[in-house]
This record gives sequence, C-alpha cells and structure tokens, in this order.
Amino acid sequence: MPNANEIRRENQRLKRELSRREALLAQRESKFEQQLSTREKELTEQFDQRVRELTEQFQNRMNEVNRLHEEEIEQLKLEQKLLIERVFAHKSERYIDNPNQLLLELTSDDKEFNLQVQDAVEGLQIAADEVNDTPPRPPRKKIKKQGDGKFPEHMVKDIIDVDLSEEEKEGLKHIGYDPVHKLHMKRPEFWVVETRYHKYVDPSKEKPGVQSPPREEKQGFVKGDHYDSSVVAEIITNRFGYHQPFYRLQDLFGVSGWVPSRSTLSNLQSSAANLIKPFFDYLLVCVLQDSVIGTDDTGVKLLLPKVVPGIDPNDPKSGRAHEVISEAIRQGKRHVNAKMWAYRGVTVPINLFDFTVSRHRDGPDLFFIDSGFKGTLLGDCYGANTGIEMRSRGEVVHAACNAHARRGFKEALRTHEAHGRFFLGCYQELYDIEDRGAVMDADARLELRQSESCAVWNRMRDYIATKTLDLLPKDKMQSAINYVTNQWEALTRYMSDPLIPFDNNESEQLMRQVALGRKNWLFVGSVKSGCEMTWLMSLVSSAIRNHLHVSVYVKDVLDSLLAGSTDYERLRPDVWGEQNPEHRREYRTAEREAKMKRKREQRAIRRLLRQNT
Repeated sequence: MPNANEIRRENQRLKRELSRREALLAQRESKFEQQLSTREKELTEQFDQRVRELTEQFQNRMNEVNRLHEEEIEQLKLEQKLLIERVFAHKSERYIDNPNQLLLELTSDDKEFNLQVQDAVEGLQIAADEVNDTPPRPPRKKIKKQGDGKFPEHMVKDIIDVDLSEEEKEGLKHIGYDPVHKLHMKRPEFWVVETRYHKYVDPSKEKPGVQSPPREEKQGFVKGDHYDSSVVAEIITNRFGYHQPFYRLQDLFGVSGWVPSRSTLSNLQSSAANLIKPFFDYLLVCVLQDSVIGTDDTGVKLLLPKVVPGIDPNDPKSGRAHEVISEAIRQGKRHVNAKMWAYRGVTVPINLFDFTVSRHRDGPDLFFIDSGFKGTLLGDCYGANTGIEMRSRGEVVHAACNAHARRGFKEALRTHEAHGRFFLGCYQELYDIEDRGAVMDADARLELRQSESCAVWNRMRDYIATKTLDLLPKDKMQSAINYVTNQWEALTRYMSDPLIPFDNNESEQLMRQVALGRKNWLFVGSVKSGCEMTWLMSLVSSAIRNHLHVSVYVKDVLDSLLAGSTDYERLRPDVWGEQNPEHRREYRTAEREAKMKRKREQRAIRRLLRQNT
C-alpha cells in the first residue's frame, strides 16, 4: 500500500501534468482563435470582394439596359417624329444645304406680291452677276397688273341700264357709261327630250296598217334608252374625276331636280365601262408601244363574294383570283386587300389602270411579259419589278426610282447629319442636272447626264467606300446606303437612256387619284366591278393628263362608240385635244408652265450661289 510520500509525489505530478495540459490547451485555444480570426477575415474579405464584383456586374448590366432603353426611346422618338411629319408636316421633300436657313414660300395668289418676288429674284441674279464680274442682265419689263372683275368675253351678258330720269338728264349730253360686272351662275339643268314618231292610217284602206317614220336604231346604256350620253358623262366625270360616291351624286343631281337611285347610277356606270372596254384595249396597245413605262400600285378593299368565282380559261387573272378568294373565305375573312396598278407611258401621254386581287407578280407579268412588251419598266424596287428582267429573258429591264433612294437619306438625316447632308447634296445636284436636261432634246440630255451626272455618282460611290465605315448595320443611314448599293445598276440605268426619267414621281402621283376616290368608295364590290372601274379611271386620268375638259371629252367618246365608230385614233386624248383646242384646260397648262419656270429660276440661282461659295 503506497505511503503518504508517494501519494504526495503522485499528486504533485498530476498537478504538474494538469498545469502543462492546461497551458497546452490555452496555447491551442489561442492558436485556434488566431486561425479562426484570420479565416474570418479572409471570408469577410472574400465576401466583400464578391459583393463588390456582383454590385459592379449589376451596375454594368443596369447601365447596359439603360443604354439600350435610351437608344430604343430615341428610336421611338425619331419614328414618332417621322410619323407626325408624314401626317401633319409639309409634304415637300425639299432640302437646303444650310440647315440653319429657313424656308420661305415665295409664292402667293396676290399678283402684286408675285411681282415683288420677281423683282427680288432679279436683284439676286444681278448681285450674283456682279460677284462673277459679269455685266448684269437688263431688268425684265414688269408685267402690268391685271384689273379685277374681268371675265371671259364669250360669256353671255345681261345688260341692265341704270340711267337718270328724263327730267334729270334734260339738257345733258350723254358721254358714255361705267360698266360694273358681277358674275352669276345657276345650278346645272336637266331636261327631257321627247321624240314623237307620228302615226297615220289610210281611211281608204289602200295602205293597210299604221304608217310611221322609221325609228332610229342605236345602242343605249340601259334598257329603254332613257339616258343621254351627257348624263352618263357627268356620272363618270364626277365619280372618277371629282371622286364623288353615288350617294353624293344623288344630292348633286337632286339639286337640279332629278334624284336617281344608286342602282341606276351603278347600272349606267357599268354599261359605260363595257362600252369603253374596246377603246381601253386600244389605249393599252398604244402604251405598250412606248419604250419606257412607269408603274406603281396602291391597296383597295375588295369584299368577298358568297360564291367563289370560277376559273375562266380565257382570263389569265381568274386563276389567281380564285386562289386568293378561296383561301380568304376558308380563313373566315370578309374582305381582302386588292391592288390598283397604274401604268404611265413616258412618251405616250396615256395613263392606264389595272386591278388584281393581290400584290402578286402576276400583275406586272401579265401587263409586260404576256403582252410582249420590250423596253424599260420604271418603278420601285418591289420584287415583282426587280425580277422581271430574269422572268422576261431580258426583254424587259428595270429602272429604279431615285426618289425612293433619296427618301431614305432624308429620313436618316437626323441620326447622321454629316452623311445625310452629303448624300442629299448629291441628289440636289442630280436633280439640278435633270432640270437643265428637261428642256433639251434626247441626245443633248444623254450627253449632259454622262458628262455631269456620272461624276456625282462616282463621288457618291467613293464616299460610301471610305467615309461610312463608322455606321452600324441597323442604322437608318446604313439601310439607305444598302438600298442604293444593292440597286445601283437600276438607279443609274437612266444615264444610258435619255427617255428614262430620273424618278417615278409622275406615276406615283397617279395613286392620289385612287387614294382620293378610295376614301369615298370605301370598298370594291366585286372583281368585275374593280376591272370596270379601271377602264373608266384610265379614260378620265388620261383626259386630265392632257388637260382636257373631262366631261366634254368623255361625252364625245361615248357618242362615238354608241354610233359604232372604231376610229380610236381620233379618240385618243392627246389627238382629241389637238383637234378640239377649245376644250383644253389652257389655264392648267399655263399654271404648270409657270410653276416649272419658277422652279427652274430658283434652281438656277441656287446653282450660281453654290458655284460662288
């Protein structure tokens, strides 16, 4: 059994061991706390670093999103501004080199004001001549201001004498009178012509039956022949010249005492269209003899019939109409967006319209390829136009409209002003060259285009290759440039043919005649009705183009066709106008010439000022 000393020594050893272990434990706890503190700091730093990285990534992402939103907002603002301008702004596409220069409309109905403007133009010309050290031109003789209240001499005059009484003028000598003219009018009049065929019988009965003069056999518009061609001519003129729907024609005619039903007006219109159809076919042949034909199209609403029309083997359009209408009925539609096409002869002054149930290439192909046309189609870069050269095996080539190309730069001007000003300036020069060439013969115009226009196009090509590398693929300016480069051959084709116009604006303006009427017609009732409308529109539009009094011309055409005449050459609107100069709207001709003269003067002064800067 251990003694007390051993127990004491063992106790002391255990105490020392306990102290050592406590010290070791304290050392380990201190080391662990130090490691824990270090790890905690590392984790805290890593966490803070990760938070900073995520915050930076989030901020960068938000900045990118904000940038995209700002670009989208700016794009929407630009599109909104363009839409507002298209609806409310002035429709002119004029461009002035100096963006800070305000546009002044130097035209007015005030003759005195126009004379002052003419003086100002002459002053600018004299100043420009002085800059060039050239002797100034002698000032033009001022046009005397026309007196007000003068009316054409051919008008019927009712004379009203206002004189002194016999007592007041006793002993006085009459030296003349002061005329005061006042224009009056009365509403159009209708009257009925009753033709009486007298009947006789022989009382002696030697001549049996009733004796009566032979009745004139002639074609009428509707059964019974109750309507003269003058009435039908007014219906056609008001319908397609003044764009009046049938219900307004009822009011117009009702003021004069005759209120026709709408079905009567429709029947008379349809009958006149069928009468005119052979003459329309003749005009079609005349236009196809031209070397350059401009074309454009616009939409009209075609109501769907209850029964799908069949396919007529003699009508190449019927197959496409059957296909489109069948598909629309299957889809439960009530109408389809049909198309009115305009075809304008450049040297043959005739406008033609065509109707198709869709904007399919069948329209241009039927008009140009199937008819055997050989020449140039002037139009926009719609696929049916651009591919017609391949489909016609080179017989028909496409010339593009430069107004479309220029319009792209005009719309992109606000996004890239420097590029826009360059391209619009080039197009301004090209239009100035065309303005000078308009009064030249074909050979001189071709020489002018090849000597001056070619240099402008080369300058545009070099600028595109070297100065537009900063543009992004989706920029409006880049889209406008792509349009020009992709259609370069078609846009410059006019430089190899003096008869090809620089743009297709004349054909595009024909779409206004459809658009104005479309707001009144609202829809086309059937394919047959659409075709009949194109025949009548072609007649009226060609008369307007040749500055004829439409109703007089249409009446003469109807009378000639009713009489069985096939002398279509005499009825051509340009030939008819030469043979009947008294029925030409000379005021329209003078108005157009005056407008072109003012435009040429302004462009001439602008060219002169550009040369001096």
